[in-house]
Amino acid sequence: MFQVPMPLDRDGTLFRLRFTTLAVGTVCCPLFGFLFCVIWSLFFHFDEATATHCGVPNYLPSISAAIGGATPERYMWRFCIGVHSAPRFLVAVVYWNHYRSCHCPRPGYPRLCKAAFALNLLENVALLLLTYVSSSENYLIHENAFILFIAAALGHMFLTCVLWRMTKKHTVSPEERKSYKWKLWLFLFNLLAFSVAVAFYFRHNWYCEPGVYTVFALLEYLVVLSNMAFHMTAWWDFGNKELVVSAQPEDKRF
Repeated sequence: MFQVPMPLDRDGTLFRLRFTTLAVGTVCCPLFGFLFCVIWSLFFHFDEATATHCGVPNYLPSISAAIGGATPERYMWRFCIGVHSAPRFLVAVVYWNHYRSCHCPRPGYPRLCKAAFALNLLENVALLLLTYVSSSENYLIHENAFILFIAAALGHMFLTCVLWRMTKKHTVSPEERKSYKWKLWLFLFNLLAFSVAVAFYFRHNWYCEPGVYTVFALLEYLVVLSNMAFHMTAWWDFGNKELVVSAQPEDKRF
């Protein structure tokens, strides 16, 4: 007699993953790739990674030089960003549905939700583009992708803080208050670090002073790390949620 296979769980669940685990894994991929590329460049490709166009002393590689200048740094960075990109798109959809489920009487709220979702997707696409087209392969595309990434990231962080303020989610629970506080401070820190980095970048190009590009590179690191920390606040936003793959009920099969 033919036996119908039983699901792995009584409720038909085939796969279950806590959202906090997904958040940690998603952030740890680019974090590991970033640390690996910078450290490997310093130890094994120091001269190439720290070289400047005017030959002044520099002691830290820029992110572009660290992730795309040599191997195995380029391979490791592309692998880590590629692995983390799919969960990033998933998290963007989760936030989109989360904002839509929040009640807000203000007429502009739905448009802001759409804008935040679009910027979140654009940030991830731009990161993929600047990752797989290095500055040594096509500087123009890499530069424009980096500008697009920064603009989308700052815009997304700003709108996220605005949406949380509009829905008053920062007043609901201790976890959400903590999440909003960190989102706001990380956005302000990211904006400040990026603004100062731009000033040091132009100062280096205009005056070619020793050590100025090193400060720029350090500020670049802070921009990237604060961006990762901002996305890590999903730990508090969805700490009680799970990613579940389950069988459809008999009357809802496609």
